[in-house]
Amino acid sequence: MASAVLKVAAAGFSRCSRAAILRGHSTTAPLRQGVPGSLWKLGKLNHIAIAVPDMEKATALYRDVLGATVSEKVPLPEHGVYTVFVELGNTKLELLHPLGEKSPISGFLQKNKSGGMHHICIEVDDITAAVADLKSKNIRTLSAEPQIGAHGKPVMFLHPKDCDGVLVELEEA
Repeated sequence: MASAVLKVAAAGFSRCSRAAILRGHSTTAPLRQGVPGSLWKLGKLNHIAIAVPDMEKATALYRDVLGATVSEKVPLPEHGVYTVFVELGNTKLELLHPLGEKSPISGFLQKNKSGGMHHICIEVDDITAAVADLKSKNIRTLSAEPQIGAHGKPVMFLHPKDCDGVLVELEEA
């Protein structure tokens, strides 16, 4: 009887071992950060931008209530916004408030009185190659050429209708 139990246990062990070995060697392709055959690669999430109707109140929430490190308020007249960055360790929040009458954030806040998520920003290693490739795939951009963004690096916004309803900012890393 003991030998029969040992044979069953050994048989079960060998099946488990084979299954574990097979699982260890997946036949699925690894996740790729770059577009196949492309000259550019998608990088990390740089920030999530939040439009706020009251910059001082929003800054105080993140700094005083939640204990985050926040930057000074910086005017970016070329983009029609004031920005404050909230450091989160693995990414940032960008608080946006209108600057001037033609601010794109003014229109957003008219539709969303309490504010809310405005866009996400993802890094790319080559913005020129990324924009050319995406345009060839019929992804619309909100400007003809990349502009210098809040971090002093080239950025390009992709049309939300082509990105599942999300305004996507690409920033060169």
